[in-house]
Amino acid sequence: MKKTLLFMAAGLLCLTACQTQKEKPIEKPEVTVTDGRFTPEVMWSLGVMSEYSVSPDGSQVLYTVRYTDMEQNKNNADLYLILSNGGEAKRLTTTAQSEFCPVWFDDNTIMYCRGNQILSMNLTTKRESVVAECERGFEGFKLAPDHNSLVYISTIPVKRPGHIEKLFEGLDKTTGRINEDLMYRHWDNWVDEIPQIFYAPLENGKAKLDKVVNIIDSTFESPMRPWGGTEQYNYSPDSKLIAYTCRKKTGYDYAHSTNSDIYIYNIETKETRNISEGIMGYDQNPVFSHDGNMIAWESMERDGYESDKLRLMVMNLDSGEMIDLTEDFDYGVSGINWSDDDRELYAVVMYRGMNDIFTFNRETRAIRQISHGYHDVNGIQVNGDNIIATQVSIQYPATLYSYSTTDTAAEGTKISSFNDDILSQVRMGEVREEWIQTVDGQEMLTWIIYPYDYDSTKTYPALLFCEGGPQNMVSQFWSTRWNFEVMSGAGYFIIAPNRRGCPGFGMEWLEEISGDYGGLCMQDYMTATDWAADNIPQIDRERIGACGASFGGYSIYWLAGHNYDVKGYNEGRRFKAFLAHNGMFNFEQQYLETEEMWFDNWDLGGPYWDWNNPQIKKSYANSPHLFVDKWNTPICVIHSEFDFRIVASEGMAAYNAAQMRHIPSRYLYFPDETHWVLRPQNSLLWHRNFIDWFDQWLKN
Repeated sequence: MKKTLLFMAAGLLCLTACQTQKEKPIEKPEVTVTDGRFTPEVMWSLGVMSEYSVSPDGSQVLYTVRYTDMEQNKNNADLYLILSNGGEAKRLTTTAQSEFCPVWFDDNTIMYCRGNQILSMNLTTKRESVVAECERGFEGFKLAPDHNSLVYISTIPVKRPGHIEKLFEGLDKTTGRINEDLMYRHWDNWVDEIPQIFYAPLENGKAKLDKVVNIIDSTFESPMRPWGGTEQYNYSPDSKLIAYTCRKKTGYDYAHSTNSDIYIYNIETKETRNISEGIMGYDQNPVFSHDGNMIAWESMERDGYESDKLRLMVMNLDSGEMIDLTEDFDYGVSGINWSDDDRELYAVVMYRGMNDIFTFNRETRAIRQISHGYHDVNGIQVNGDNIIATQVSIQYPATLYSYSTTDTAAEGTKISSFNDDILSQVRMGEVREEWIQTVDGQEMLTWIIYPYDYDSTKTYPALLFCEGGPQNMVSQFWSTRWNFEVMSGAGYFIIAPNRRGCPGFGMEWLEEISGDYGGLCMQDYMTATDWAADNIPQIDRERIGACGASFGGYSIYWLAGHNYDVKGYNEGRRFKAFLAHNGMFNFEQQYLETEEMWFDNWDLGGPYWDWNNPQIKKSYANSPHLFVDKWNTPICVIHSEFDFRIVASEGMAAYNAAQMRHIPSRYLYFPDETHWVLRPQNSLLWHRNFIDWFDQWLKN
């Protein structure tokens, strides 16, 4: 149940897509923090940077910042420009609609999307021109290196089969749906339309939409939902080829497979070839070398395993020779960039609790770490000897940083400062790195975040954070939902272990969770909690709660059924309060209600009715609903209607079970949210409820 900040940002941008120019733009708020406490309200006052682009000469960075108006329950993003070595930023747009997908045409001309248009702006005159307009709108675009064409993402409607379509004749007001295959809904949307990639020539700065070519021209989606964007395709340096990502499957086959491939489309001949055929897992995000002779991409080996290692594959396009630059490297890569001379490739690696920049030498196979420190690098753009990165940490949101390609252990140079005026008024909780010995003698990284205004002479309640995914790293991430500094600001210690199943600690550690949801990963949670209670005297061991979402929500339900007869805690209860968001409660129910069947087939072993399979028996025996008779602790359940990954009935069932057991419980339900909580006021309610619930049981 993956989560991604980029997807959350895209969803928030969509909230303002239907605004009109008559509405007033949302401005940066004036904020005064009187007591230094970082609250949900302060968090939502911060600007959110989501996209950026480095100028061709490398001297400037174009980026978007989004601000929120809580009263209007809306947000919108504007464009800003800053020198790549820092300084004062210039605001380029002031509109009520969001600008997104910033692209450089040349050093004095930029392009971007707004609403259903692609626009260009002269940076000297600030004059805008319409490049393209499409009724269905644009999800993003890329400009050809020769500036003579662009490739954009838009959607096409999914057509009903003829024998079904005739049933709807004359029923233009019906809301009924008829399906005869799987994947009729995905993550948070009914599959009524699919994204595809369109090629359009440019003449005199205008896209010739009468000459548009749909290079997919089929029932297949590209980019892939729900995560894919413009990173999933790229032009060749001579502008004659387009490499793109596509999983050429639909319905039942799509729901059971992660086998996507890299295709190369020839603009002149309109021919397409598959260059990754035979690789059975995800192949995605192709990037041509500067000389056009090679192509690199991210590749997973195994079909159906969405969390397999992302390998760095490089192919010689003339010979077809393919090499894996990460063959002897136990960590996955993303965000591939080529060096100017094509000898090295740069990528972001999930490495021991942080996302860092690494370089891979194509000739010597040497691997070198460039960035180092307590941060997550979430994206990079290489320009000559300079690397511009988006960077976050537990203590600050997305900010622009720069690195040199010659760095070996750099913490980066900060460029942007649009949130500094607010962040300078708050006192963030200290973050400490602890390596804890597990029950089987392994070393586990656990982040300990100290309470706001920590006083060593006092004791505080603590919260165990259970990560989702389940194959997600507990890194130096920043989020507007699970924000450790908001929890710290509420007066809590946070215990955040990288339990079994978290990437960044080698494939053996990652894969020990599949098929064993109730095994070592749960022991890791308990070990981290006990270690903190035993080794940090300022933690009140009788005031510890636990929280989590998705797999983390499942973890809460499972822990709730195993929270008894624990030595060293009053009443034998390690945890005194729980909060579960969008978690799996009944595995049998979940298997038949989710949409990406490959996930449950891999992680649970398959359908629950295959009782002759020992793995099935083991997996489904750890379904939390089987342990409700052991529940003895107050629990808050949160779920959302448009979560098609783990449907709302899972949360309702868990809450109802608690009520029927007479367990103190609360149910927070969002009829208009997804696997995430994206709407500003909903998010604020989420945070207020979170703090109120734990304060009730751990403070009062």
